[in-house]
Amino acid sequence: MTAIAVVRADDVPADRPADGVQVRTLLEVGPASQRFVRRLVEVAPRSPHHATAGPAGELWFVLGGAGQLEVQDQPALTLQPDRALWLPPGARYLLDAAEPGALRIDAVSLPAVTTSPGVPEPCARDLADCEVETTGDRQFRVLFGPGRGCSAATQFAGEIPPGKAPHHSHPYDEVVLVLAGTGVLHLDDGHHDLSAGSCAHLPPGQLHCLENTGTTTMRVLGVFHPADSPAAKSHIDQA
Repeated sequence: MTAIAVVRADDVPADRPADGVQVRTLLEVGPASQRFVRRLVEVAPRSPHHATAGPAGELWFVLGGAGQLEVQDQPALTLQPDRALWLPPGARYLLDAAEPGALRIDAVSLPAVTTSPGVPEPCARDLADCEVETTGDRQFRVLFGPGRGCSAATQFAGEIPPGKAPHHSHPYDEVVLVLAGTGVLHLDDGHHDLSAGSCAHLPPGQLHCLENTGTTTMRVLGVFHPADSPAAKSHIDQA
């Protein structure tokens, strides 16, 4: 089974591809031809960032700040917190942050696929506009997925109330980022403390449980491949 990786964003050194731009590579999963990569991108005002989306496309989520995204000949897209974006494979783009603070983006490059992974142009979707779905005592909203702009992977935001659910596993490869709250990631061979900025990789079939040890809702942002529902489970430990 693939080794579990759990990191904190603040512990990852930042690359600086240009003045005012910081990129932290939180996770890199899989061989070069099938790489699943999660990055935290920070762009300061008056520091435009030119780059190219991965060869299989990227799913983004605006964590903080504001600005705009220009992709080749497409109309510019406004960036604001809790806005998700799909970038098609190989798209050349320009990120520009607005005053006063840095624009912070969670960017996930998808593994290569043999068919078109999503719509051919960039698109945006706000978290508040996505339907609330429920599994047990937990809620989630799917931002992108099959029939929602991306056929290869699913991006979702979830809410976990205080408490612990049974250990379970999923049939897909998942990278999850804690947006808010504190908790523990329980695995079949140990546990890891979690807080805002913690990022974990969960390979298919890995038994796990995200426990919210705080008194407020824990918010998480997940991306998994291949696409499926966040409620899909391969196994649930009823013990």
